[in-house]
Amino acid sequence: MALRLSRLIQTPMLTRGYPLVVAKEKSEEKAHTKSALQKKTTTKIPRAQYGGRNAVTMLPGGGIGPELMKYVRDVFHFAGVPIDFEVIDIDPSTEGNDDLDYAITSIKRNGVAIKGNIETKSEELGAVSRNVALRNELDLYVNVLHCKSYPGIATRHPNIDVIIVRQNTEGEYAMLEHESVPGVVESMKVVTDENAERVARFAFEYAKNNGRKKVTTIHKANIMKLSDGLFLEVSKRVAKDYPNLEHNNMIIDNCCMQLVSNPYQFDVMNMTNLYGTIVSNVLCGLSGGAGLYSGRNYGDHYAIFEPGTRNTGTAIAGKNIANPIAMLNSAVDMLVHLGHNDHAQVISEAIYQTISEDNLRTPDIGGTASSTDVIENIMKVLSKKRVHWQHGVIRNPERKSKLKLNFLKAKNLARKIQRCDNRYYSGCPNSIR
Repeated sequence: MALRLSRLIQTPMLTRGYPLVVAKEKSEEKAHTKSALQKKTTTKIPRAQYGGRNAVTMLPGGGIGPELMKYVRDVFHFAGVPIDFEVIDIDPSTEGNDDLDYAITSIKRNGVAIKGNIETKSEELGAVSRNVALRNELDLYVNVLHCKSYPGIATRHPNIDVIIVRQNTEGEYAMLEHESVPGVVESMKVVTDENAERVARFAFEYAKNNGRKKVTTIHKANIMKLSDGLFLEVSKRVAKDYPNLEHNNMIIDNCCMQLVSNPYQFDVMNMTNLYGTIVSNVLCGLSGGAGLYSGRNYGDHYAIFEPGTRNTGTAIAGKNIANPIAMLNSAVDMLVHLGHNDHAQVISEAIYQTISEDNLRTPDIGGTASSTDVIENIMKVLSKKRVHWQHGVIRNPERKSKLKLNFLKAKNLARKIQRCDNRYYSGCPNSIR
């Protein structure tokens, strides 16, 4: 779609801060770069809303993404959720950034997106993950994953409840690497004081606002003394501003062993990008699998919601066995972010009842149900629930009295018009009434 639009308008797309997906237009000697850190502002950019309905960018991605997005649209339509999706398909086999440019423009316009995992099939030297490009361009500096066990699902450890706060744009995912001489590749791990503090402070604020007691910083500062050492140092500095929260740190390899043996010692975990990828998959595996949990990507201005483990699921695409819960939970988190708390609550309750009470589960979590069986049961539960909208509640007394006065004036005017109509029609024959 974006390609057609660009051809129609015949104007070049805006220059992005990420490299081209295919490096044919760039010299091989020129190392690819990414945009410098944007200056942060405190001004809150409003999310797109028209007539009480929010516009949201939907990026189905590859693999099982398109079918899971269809389930989200079906459930939202059934529940009457006031969301309008702008669906943008990004073709993983294309040799250009037109679709990605259009997706970024849409997200900047709407402020919020929900996405599946977007494949980058190009094997060219300058090819860049489009998922990483999205996060970098929109400055989505933090990823949040909440792993909380569902009752009834067999796991090694029951009742897990852990929050992972992950740095999202730096570390090993800085995408800065080059071949200095033939056969020797150098990859840069970037850690900055500013971004480390943003993530650490987000973790501590999240813990404080959600009744958590402890924040654990995960690192490898015993080996990477400068990069991980800086991340750990910043976390300790930020911890001093939160005396009511306990703070400790743990080396990444020991962390993985402790997660498997005793995950209950963790509450909120703060870590860099690559460690977050590893720990999130370990924790999801311990608490039920990749098909259950959502991931939230936040920046100062934009937010993207997606399945927590970011798996494409190509092997099971089209077989009607993919677990739709992770994508639905992502949609629920998106509704909470947009302020549609009532719709989020009823859909979340329907998901919980389907999994834990009705015992309807897909094969990946020990069940025999198909994807459509799960969705149909969620809709069945939703059909028995009622959503009370909060949009009409007015908390400002002065505004409330003013609106009431305007309503009464309009009502009196309507009565006058009706009386005039009655007097007019009283003298007319029935044929023209």
